[in-house]
Amino acid sequence: VQLQASGGGLVHPGGSLRLSCAASGFTLDYRTIGWFRQVPGKVREGISCVNRHGITNYEDSVQGRFTISRDNAKKMVYLQMNSLKPEDTAVYYCAVTEPRLKQSSTYCARNADSYDYWGQGTQVTVSS
Repeated sequence: VQLQASGGGLVHPGGSLRLSCAASGFTLDYRTIGWFRQVPGKVREGISCVNRHGITNYEDSVQGRFTISRDNAKKMVYLQMNSLKPEDTAVYYCAVTEPRLKQSSTYCARNADSYDYWGQGTQVTVSS
C-alpha cells in the first residue's frame, strides 16, 4: 500500500500548481481521500477531502481556490491549486481511509485521525 505525491515546486504568488497522488497496491474505491499540509512547528492541517460519493469539503482559506478530484480507474488523486499565496507554503500530503461502504452524502472529514494511509509529502513554496 503506497501513496506517492508529486507536483510540488516553487511558484510565484497568484500562480497555480496541480498536485498528484498515485496509489499503488490498492484501489481508491470506497475510500475517502484527503489533502493535508504542514509547516514546521504547526499541526498538520486538513485542507480538502472527497468521499466515494464525490462529496467535497474545503478548509476556509482554500475554498474557491483549490479543487480536489479523484480518478478511481487511474488510481489518482489531484489537487488543483490556483491563486496561490505565500501562506500556502507547506509540505502537502495525500491520505486515504480504509474502504468504507457507508459514507455520508453530505460531508467528508478533514481531520487527520480519520485517515489510515499517507503519502510522503511534496513541498510547495509560494514566493516572489
